[in-house]
Amino acid sequence: MDYKLQGQPFLQEFLNCMAVKRKFKQSSRHKHHSLIAHLTEDKSLHRIDVRMNFKIFNSALLHSKERCLHSDVSDENNTYIVYFVSFMGTYFLNELCYRRRVLGLSSGIEEIGNIRWDLALCLLLAWIMCYFCVWNGVKTTGKVVYFTATFPYVMLVVLLVRGLTLPGAKEGIMFYLYPDPSRLADPEVWMDAGSQIFYSYGVCTGVLTSLGSYNKYSNNCYRDCVYLCLLNSLTSFVAGFAIFSVLGFMAKEQGVDISMVAESGPGLAFIAYPRAVALMPLPQLWAIFFFIMIIFLGLDSEFVYQEALVTTISDMYPGFFQSSCRRKLLLLAISVGSFFLGLLMVTEGGLYIFQLFDYYACSGMTLLLFAVLQSVCIGWIYGADRQYDNIQDMIGYRPWPFMKYCWQYFTPAICICTFIFSLVKYTPLKFNNTYEYPWWGYTIGGFFTLSSTLLVPLWMLYTVCVTPGTLRQRLKFLCTPSKDLPTATLKKASNKEAFQTFTDLYTLRTAESPDDHGDRAQRSFII
Repeated sequence: MDYKLQGQPFLQEFLNCMAVKRKFKQSSRHKHHSLIAHLTEDKSLHRIDVRMNFKIFNSALLHSKERCLHSDVSDENNTYIVYFVSFMGTYFLNELCYRRRVLGLSSGIEEIGNIRWDLALCLLLAWIMCYFCVWNGVKTTGKVVYFTATFPYVMLVVLLVRGLTLPGAKEGIMFYLYPDPSRLADPEVWMDAGSQIFYSYGVCTGVLTSLGSYNKYSNNCYRDCVYLCLLNSLTSFVAGFAIFSVLGFMAKEQGVDISMVAESGPGLAFIAYPRAVALMPLPQLWAIFFFIMIIFLGLDSEFVYQEALVTTISDMYPGFFQSSCRRKLLLLAISVGSFFLGLLMVTEGGLYIFQLFDYYACSGMTLLLFAVLQSVCIGWIYGADRQYDNIQDMIGYRPWPFMKYCWQYFTPAICICTFIFSLVKYTPLKFNNTYEYPWWGYTIGGFFTLSSTLLVPLWMLYTVCVTPGTLRQRLKFLCTPSKDLPTATLKKASNKEAFQTFTDLYTLRTAESPDDHGDRAQRSFII
């Protein structure tokens, strides 16, 4: 069981709930100045009295680093009371709206504040959508993703075309294609890159293994892996043009370097992209489409992690969860529990906790450590040659020999070196690269890390304790994989079609099991 899966569901749903709320906000017909009552307390807002035509004053501001937000007409002498925002702090109005209206962001993790009821309702709605899309297993999920996985590509093309036509897009593209080589010495860059690769590919999270267990035995997994990597990397590369073209436009409008507006974290999706959408014809319509796309992307990620977690737990106790009703109750328990955990992240200081959890529990050094352990297990404990034999038995030929050396040498070496380099050059997390957490905040981050990593050795210790025999016999038994391949009858049955439910899997696994040990040997190749 991969314990990384325990943290992914409610982390992804937090982003989903913000997308749900932003969708409803963008569909409103209210203008920007309706937010003034919520923004006038911000230090970057000022109030002045002017005696001039409002249109002339507003046009003059177009050549400065200030933007008029709202005006009130006084009855005396036609005095215009004008509120305007200064761009010296690199804040756009939509960024202020995101921080103050959507999140109600506090000044730090010390001020956790109250639960934002609107975000909590959006979080509940996101979990309800996820539950009913997954509750019937991959049979339902597979049909849903036909639309949820293709619609984002349509929106990506639209945003790419619009972004490339914006002023300043060229500078953003150049910043994207010609990065600073000195940044390669920063361990945080390597950790972020590795985390993104692991997350987008589903590596070290158990997702690919769990979903792959529903395939036919003879499914060409080697071909699927190559196609998956190419499609994923190509999509990310093209999406980079859409992102940095908009960032270049934002930098030109603010008159600052693009590195000043290239904000990390969820703000990129909820600030930079909406800025581009607002410049399109019928911006409210495109804003609705954009945030629907964000919701679909979040649901797609949530589908697989939720299904993988349920499948993993069901595989540990297959007899108990053979009934589909029990699996649905398990899914309900996970959804409800994750919802209550996610409530902590929809408080006024929840975004600080969100980034702590994301940085320490679900990415970075935690994923690197899991990558090291899994590559060593595959390459040396289970054996690269045995892995080759299994793949050959499934697809009919042996993969490229270079894959064997990756399992045994390259992948463990790169992950170990990156992990050590990250430890040596470790720098504490800063929220939005500015806010420093208190000491107890980093302690919470360390607890998040241990909550993921300690469960692995604890589970290993548990299996050693419950296995009969001497300590040497236990270790030998647990570290020795089965040498048997599935029988011809079992392979023929599993090649008829892809499995639709866990019950189908369980029925096939127990069809030919004269004893528990024989069933254990066969299941090790089916799952």
